Amino acid sequence: MTPLSEEQLIKRRETQRQRIAEAALKVFAVRGLHGAKMSMIAEEAELSAGQLYRFFESKEELFITLIRQVAEETTQAMGRIYDLPGSPFDKLRAFTASILQEESVQYPFKLIQHGNTEEDTPGEVKQLLQQFSAKSYIEQLLPLFEEGQRTGDFAQGDTRKLISAFLTMLSALITFNMPMDEDHQMPDADILMRIVAGPRVRDR
Repeated sequence: MTPLSEEQLIKRRETQRQRIAEAALKVFAVRGLHGAKMSMIAEEAELSAGQLYRFFESKEELFITLIRQVAEETTQAMGRIYDLPGSPFDKLRAFTASILQEESVQYPFKLIQHGNTEEDTPGEVKQLLQQFSAKSYIEQLLPLFEEGQRTGDFAQGDTRKLISAFLTMLSALITFNMPMDEDHQMPDADILMRIVAGPRVRDR
């Protein structure tokens, strides 16, 4: 069997590292730092525990690495709302629908929630999340909401409070952990958008 070249070895390591990151994101998002185990992440990644430890010495190191990665990614994702087509209301609805419909899209937000709420969260995680607080998301969405209030897309009033209320409800839905059935289903984007709907879109 022909030995792998250095370039092939580097590519293989990058592929394995990405598999570990994706598996760990899912496991941590569902179980949190303290509920997750390296063996669970290895199983999700379809790798051995030994292969995981070649990349990360502990689950805490892996958790910190992911927090750093997803904190930046969620900020970028929030910024891409301005690239979506349509009015401010259309942009926010499309962004909201994408989060509520795709569980995998929720994982970064759930991970950050665990980082913010779990006891004994590593100090480095707390420091990282201070840079990506709810205030930063509010500031990102402020121009969109201000434009929406001018056009009647969004309800009038204190803009920052309106954004905060919307993000609080969206966060609550993302982290909601009760079983769903025919009589108890997750609200969709249209229901959530009623919180911020202004007179121009309220009855359409």
